[in-house]
Amino acid sequence: MSGDQELAGRLALVTGAGRGIGAAVVHALAARGARVLATDLAEDGVADLARAYDGQVTARRLDVTDPTAVEDLVADAESTLGPLDIAVNVAGILRGSPVADIPDEEWAATFAVNTHGVFHVSRSVSRRMTGRGRGSIVTVASNAAGIPRTNMAAYAASKAASVMFTKCLGLEVAARGVRCNTVSPGSTLTDMQRGMWTPGDEEASARSVIEGDSAAYRTGIPLGRMAEPSDVADAVAFLVSDRARHITMHDLYVDGGATLRA
Repeated sequence: MSGDQELAGRLALVTGAGRGIGAAVVHALAARGARVLATDLAEDGVADLARAYDGQVTARRLDVTDPTAVEDLVADAESTLGPLDIAVNVAGILRGSPVADIPDEEWAATFAVNTHGVFHVSRSVSRRMTGRGRGSIVTVASNAAGIPRTNMAAYAASKAASVMFTKCLGLEVAARGVRCNTVSPGSTLTDMQRGMWTPGDEEASARSVIEGDSAAYRTGIPLGRMAEPSDVADAVAFLVSDRARHITMHDLYVDGGATLRA
């Protein structure tokens, strides 16, 4: 993590901050001097972050699928902590099923978090950011939004929707000084990734992800390693910084070359 203070004086909201990529984003922003409002549906992880960054990180429970809860939290944050300069949408879920077997409730739940949650948070914070003429919103999507995956249709579709939503929002608010970008990780060593592995055979599961599985039409990772959450968090920290001041509506893939994008 960078030890500079390039984000000093800024307030950031991070969703899905209790573990994995979300927690890594909190660490990355706080290490760069930002104050962070860390939110998650589960309170334990964000409470640990608040204790680790005494006074610099504030922990709050948030269900991003509830638009009223989102609006209330953002309004309260702006009233008690100050104006939000940064918002990072990380909250997400992954439930893998072949399309023919996806229950209606699984499809709906996936979009409720991965797409509707991004909409609720981004709408609420962008309303306030545009009035001030500044701000940065980053949505953590997935490289699955740009390349088909077997047994991941709901997840991939929800992330693709979030990418295009964030770009459209970016176009609408650019003239008022607000930048909107997405970071699209590939396979990253998180609990979500490990949840797809074969129990008791983690080493072989990880190797399959890195080398690729032709039976599943799945490309491997040319760089030969899975990302750490900090790899994704560092990309987020760059996009919300002044070093990225002329970057908006961009989708930054952090996947070790897995999607072979041109």
